[in-house]
Amino acid sequence: MVTQITTLPTQSSSLSNELLLPAFTLWWREIVRFYRQRTRVIGVIASPLVFWLVIGSGFGTSFRSGDSAGQQHYLDYFYPGALIMIVLFTSIFTMMSVIEDRKEGFLLSVLVAPVPRSAIVLGKVLGGTTLATIQGLIFLALGPFLGIHLSLAQLLLVVLTVFLVSFALTALGFAIAWPMDSTQAFHAIINLFLIPLWLLSGALFPLAGASGWIRVLMRVNPLTYGVDALRSLLYPATPESFSLFSSLATLILFSGFMFGLAFVMVNRRTTRPAA
Repeated sequence: MVTQITTLPTQSSSLSNELLLPAFTLWWREIVRFYRQRTRVIGVIASPLVFWLVIGSGFGTSFRSGDSAGQQHYLDYFYPGALIMIVLFTSIFTMMSVIEDRKEGFLLSVLVAPVPRSAIVLGKVLGGTTLATIQGLIFLALGPFLGIHLSLAQLLLVVLTVFLVSFALTALGFAIAWPMDSTQAFHAIINLFLIPLWLLSGALFPLAGASGWIRVLMRVNPLTYGVDALRSLLYPATPESFSLFSSLATLILFSGFMFGLAFVMVNRRTTRPAA
């Protein structure tokens, strides 16, 4: 009995030292590193803001969503999509640090340290998720100027939605960046895969009015559920394509799958032929 009592704190302390402390250290490094590079902070927020203003004002009243009694200006419709764009840019480009860390030798020093590789995944992914969530919520501060007024419950659900989207995209960015040695290749994958993922999320046009094959792609796109959840929370009067519960459930499954993929990528053993 005495043995059990004395070993439990030891096991808990061991877990904290081996997993949580390294993960926290990597998380904090991502936060400090990002906000020390002010041009990245400005670029992440300014680019989607310009997209939102230019595209939203360009379409203006020529694009209408909803019925005749509750139609939206395109600036209002595009707002959730612009928020998701900020989250996507922050999540994905933050994970370029994986490639930079490999080139600088920092990643090798972490890999040879006596810490589990799961700490690397947890720390890096949570770091990118925190940054993406903060950046998205900063953009959310523009909401009152659009007539968006959220209750506490709605605000918490918006934060949860943004966090889940951020976590999933950060884990996806980590899984893509982990086997790469070139930032150019990373950018190519983003342009080829992740930008279309955003375009087919309902950010630019509604699911209901799209062509049949586009609707199929949008329905299997997890980001569609994130955009739809945000739109239903920010504009409760607008019709929703999916229920809020199904959207959040899909995002939770997407986040879990992406984190599992990142974990598998890190723990995959690769053998290289000897020189």
